[in-house]
Formats: sequence, C-alpha cells, structure tokens
Amino acid sequence: MSAEKPFYEDGLHFSCRRCSLCCRRDEGCVFLTRDDLDALAKEHAMRREDFLLTYCRWVPIAYRDQLLSLKEKANNDCIFWKDGCAVYNARPLQCRSYPFWKNHLSGKENWDQATAECPGAGRGQHHTKEIIEAWIASEDANPIIRRTRP
Repeated sequence: MSAEKPFYEDGLHFSCRRCSLCCRRDEGCVFLTRDDLDALAKEHAMRREDFLLTYCRWVPIAYRDQLLSLKEKANNDCIFWKDGCAVYNARPLQCRSYPFWKNHLSGKENWDQATAECPGAGRGQHHTKEIIEAWIASEDANPIIRRTRP
C-alpha cells in the first residue's frame, strides 16, 4: 500500500514580494534558533547576551517552558521592520522559510488558509517537492531555543 502523496507533490509557486504582511501589524512571534541568534548578533556587532537583552523576549508555552522570540514594537511590527526588513540578509529561519512551514504544509486547506493574503503565494518561483521538504528538514534540524524556568 503506498503512502498518500502530499498536496505539494508537483511543487508550489512562491516568490516573496517583500510586502511585509507577515512582518507587521499582527501579533505574532519570530522564534529563534541558535544559528539565528548568532547571525543576528553578528549582524549588529553585539555579543549574544547583549543582543538577547536588547532584541529578544521569552514566550511562555507550557508550565515552565519558554521559547526565544524577537520582540515586537508596540504596534506589533517586527522589531527589525523599518520600511522593510532591516536584517533581510540575516533574517531568522522562520522568515527565510516562509511559507514552507510544517504546519502550513500539513494539508492543502492549511496551506490555503495560511497563504490566503500573501501576494507571493501561488506566483513566481516554482519550488519542487524536494526543496519544500528541505525547508521542513531544516525546521526539524534547527530547533527553536527553549528554556525551562526553575
């Protein structure tokens, strides 16, 4: 018996239009991996600890567990949004891999709902199944920084 093929078997079209809809106005979190933290600290010529204090916050997810996220401005814009992404070349994996996130790719309905307002979805560059699954593997291989409070 063969496994069901994913809805993206023939690939998907997507090209970021830098519209900033995913970076602004809506409450959300940009979670960071260790590589993200290192790249962003380097981009700002800061020590990791100083970058954490200046640009990051801990988001509670369970009893004592927290995930590391970038801060947002009071209007919910990403802390690094300034007429566009101010850290585009060092942007976190979550931003680079959008919209090819595991939860978006779990079914066609999820994909359609997640990308409904994105002007780059369904247009532009063709991403093969292999490329899409490489993004999923990258998400799995680069866990979000997590801590447990005492």
